[in-house]
Amino acid sequence: MGDIRGFLKFSREEPSYRPVSERIQDWNEIYQPTPKDLLKQQSGRCMDCGVPFCQGSTGCPVENLIPNWNDLIHQEMWKEAVIALHSTNNFPEFTGRLCPAPCESACVLGIGDQPVSIRLIEWKMIEHAFEKGWVVPILPVRQTGKKVAVVGSGPAGLAAAQQLARMGHQVTVFEKNEKIGGLLQYGIPDFKLEKWVIDRRLEQMTQEGVVFKTSISIGSDLPLSQLRKEFDAICLTIGAEQPRDLDIPGRNLKGIHFAMDYLIASRKHSLSAKDKRVVVIGGGDTGSDCIGTARRQGCKQIYQFEILPQPPLQRSTNTPWPLWPLKLRSSHAHEEGCLREWSLATTEFVGNHDGRVEKLITRRVAFEGGQYHWMPDPPIEWNADLVILAMGFVGPRKSTLLDESSMSPSTPISASKNGNIWTDAHFMTSSPGIFSAGDARRGASLIVWAIAEGRKMANAVDKYLVTAATHSNLCLT
Repeated sequence: MGDIRGFLKFSREEPSYRPVSERIQDWNEIYQPTPKDLLKQQSGRCMDCGVPFCQGSTGCPVENLIPNWNDLIHQEMWKEAVIALHSTNNFPEFTGRLCPAPCESACVLGIGDQPVSIRLIEWKMIEHAFEKGWVVPILPVRQTGKKVAVVGSGPAGLAAAQQLARMGHQVTVFEKNEKIGGLLQYGIPDFKLEKWVIDRRLEQMTQEGVVFKTSISIGSDLPLSQLRKEFDAICLTIGAEQPRDLDIPGRNLKGIHFAMDYLIASRKHSLSAKDKRVVVIGGGDTGSDCIGTARRQGCKQIYQFEILPQPPLQRSTNTPWPLWPLKLRSSHAHEEGCLREWSLATTEFVGNHDGRVEKLITRRVAFEGGQYHWMPDPPIEWNADLVILAMGFVGPRKSTLLDESSMSPSTPISASKNGNIWTDAHFMTSSPGIFSAGDARRGASLIVWAIAEGRKMANAVDKYLVTAATHSNLCLT
């Protein structure tokens, strides 16, 4: 504990945004620089709380040693703090920018005051480490000769790949898109994560021996059966990209897109909201990313519809500390200009003579007893040229990869009841030697959960390979 009275002397400081008028003119990150001295001050707010809920299962899924590196930062022992940070988290530059920080919701100081600015400290700490040249390749002390294929290069796949390479295994990452990073690369706009941040970490991983192969879709371009022959273990980190659809009249009209399709197309400059009236259906982070993207593309106006009622301004009594609080959250995108509507269900899309959407029909709903009820209010019409469906995800996309496994001579890959890839407690699927982690296994979740699962899966794969090495007749086929 660096400053025993720090939480009494200093107020919480958060990263400050660039002015709206400036940031909507470009795609650069939305934040202002943070003075180094501010981090020392903010780390001094960390209390000697006895039981640090921030780093436990309620707070941080990767179990970051938060009080440890807060203390080290306050003592200006930056290099030691970064070592502690990297001991649990492969990519703090990603989580520092993108994680909603459940650690802060579980911070003991947050019971009666504003919690410690954990995410800000984590983010700026790793940036300082890169500036100082402290982030270097970590090479294994020995090579095992075992080969591991990682299918999917999102945060779970990258975390697993880096851990396995450092354990001495030969790791190859397969990505269906042109660039490595999964949704970090294509689903997160540049104003939240500039892509040089990904490239910087990939350079380290390449020097550690990880091989990246892009534009290869396992199951179609390269059969899963071929991977079984060439690798000793396979890790499926293919995400949960199957979007939740809205099956209502007019759904087949042009101009209606799933959120991730819109974000990817926007990144590839093949779809724009310029001069369009935009409606985003869904109130989560992905919807916010779509709002920020449409605003920078020059949309005419933008609405965001949410079927749930508006949350309270302060933590709901239904989600007491240290649970993730139910309360109203407004993102940078909302600040940039967006009209939000709550308790609103879309019942029909209406098109013009060209088959393009031009209106939405909605009705007010009430949520009571775990069910929705129609309100007596009359239907409401909204003009729209572009509709973006951002209502979450329901599991991995249906792919030839999973279909092929059912035709393989070995045990097929089974699905869980909720449609995700089933695994046992050791992250192994129903097909021996094939593992899964991240959103593909647990469903769409936080980036910090993906990294945590990737690390745990890597440990399970390593144990499997060590065991396999003692049984020369054991193989995937």
